[in-house]
Amino acid sequence: MTDGCPLHFDHYEHALQDDPYPTYARMRAEAPLYHNEEHDFWVLSRHRDLHRAFRSDDVFSNRMGVSLDPSSWNENAHLVTSFLGMDPPEQTRLRKLVSRGFTPKRVADLEPRIAEISAHYLDKAVAQGEFDWIGEFAGKFPMDVISELLGVPEADRDEVRRYADLLVVREDGLRDVPPAGFEAAIWLFGYYGELLAERKARPGDDLVSALLSAEDEGQRMTDQELTAFLFLMVVAGNETTTKLLGNAVRNLALHPDQRAAVFADPGLVEPWIEETLRYEASSQLLARLTTKDFTVDGVTCPAGSKIMFNIGAANHDHEVFTDAEEFDIRRDKAELSQHIAFGGGRHYCLGANLARLEASIALHQLVERCSSIEVAGEPVRFYSANVRGYASLPVRVQRR
Repeated sequence: MTDGCPLHFDHYEHALQDDPYPTYARMRAEAPLYHNEEHDFWVLSRHRDLHRAFRSDDVFSNRMGVSLDPSSWNENAHLVTSFLGMDPPEQTRLRKLVSRGFTPKRVADLEPRIAEISAHYLDKAVAQGEFDWIGEFAGKFPMDVISELLGVPEADRDEVRRYADLLVVREDGLRDVPPAGFEAAIWLFGYYGELLAERKARPGDDLVSALLSAEDEGQRMTDQELTAFLFLMVVAGNETTTKLLGNAVRNLALHPDQRAAVFADPGLVEPWIEETLRYEASSQLLARLTTKDFTVDGVTCPAGSKIMFNIGAANHDHEVFTDAEEFDIRRDKAELSQHIAFGGGRHYCLGANLARLEASIALHQLVERCSSIEVAGEPVRFYSANVRGYASLPVRVQRR
């Protein structure tokens, strides 16, 4: 795997004919709708096709979940992934209830505390001069923000983070969740169940308390629905932001001229974030179940098939993005707004505002404290079937 081609098929090594890591351009040209016969799944990769697919609930179903891991792909996916494993109208009902508590105002009100958490870890890391960007900052900061949002006591946060990290680790050659991941899931479900009971008895000013009281047309979330959503927050709110921060630093470090520009002009932090989301999205692939036959360029995928939405490929589509294979923080804003790193339609990520806010605060603080950052050792990729990022990223900073 090279840094220049962020396609991620580690678990499906023969997914694209005889070349597991083709360029995005060739992949779309040769197989905008590709069938992997060995593992019996399909891949949809063009931007215009995915833009439409995210809005076609009558063709693409979520009811089996969003991952092809054997333990995750089943009709009980919603018990773990909340509304990500549902179709309308159930999905619509639950998203509306979640939105009652997880509001833009609640996220915005958290900004000062997010800045404190970021500074707490970043100041200690930067003082060393050389450190692991993931191990000492990006792997800690997002999970503490989620814990702050949910009202997890500070005394519990290290343990919660430890189990959250175990939850997303995958073992080389194993096409499923490893035993440690299952044990972490059981622990986290138990912990959040206890947290719910505590908030029922003593409500606080946190998201859990807000969700317990959220109501829409007389309906409220059940305990099972609440626990599944909290579990989803651990994965979606922790892992993806950690990977976004790692990918942002790594890609900028590979382009010294752009790196110099960002550290000279903090106004470039936002386009740096958006170009990272386009160029190397944390979530590269999402699974769906087809409910009808559908055809792309004369190729038909039958109803009842497993299909992967290849977000990474769509975000490198030359029909949409100029010089799509190039990382360019000065990319046209109108063009950049077309990336689909956060999905689309009713499937647009509810946590997108929080992820962007966390990244903005963290990277602005980095630019304020340092005049440069560079990779100071061999990065270690995070092993996953659908998430792209780093498990370790040694860096060296120059303090201002």
